[in-house]
Amino acid sequence: MSGEDGDGAGGEGEETDPLDAAGVDPVVPESVADAADEAFAEDDEVRAFLREIAADVRGESSESKQLSAILYRVSDLYDPDERTSPEEIYLNVRHIMQIKAQGGIER
Repeated sequence: MSGEDGDGAGGEGEETDPLDAAGVDPVVPESVADAADEAFAEDDEVRAFLREIAADVRGESSESKQLSAILYRVSDLYDPDERTSPEEIYLNVRHIMQIKAQGGIER
């Protein structure tokens, strides 16, 4: 019921992703990755708390596993041994969700 979707194969649940429409690549540019050094200070307490929650929410469903993985990835922001940024995490998670929505990686 969205009028002229163009690809309208699936119906009402399928909408064009704004970043895809804009031609934004899900690969993180090096300039964003370099920003990881200054984004978050090391914080063992926050990192441990996020990882504890990640372990608590992890279950058998794919959704709980994904949420757990996202929380664990966010905890990497507070780990001095990891190089990441909020933008990098967002783009990585977004890319994974797109692949899942497609039903997997098509080769």
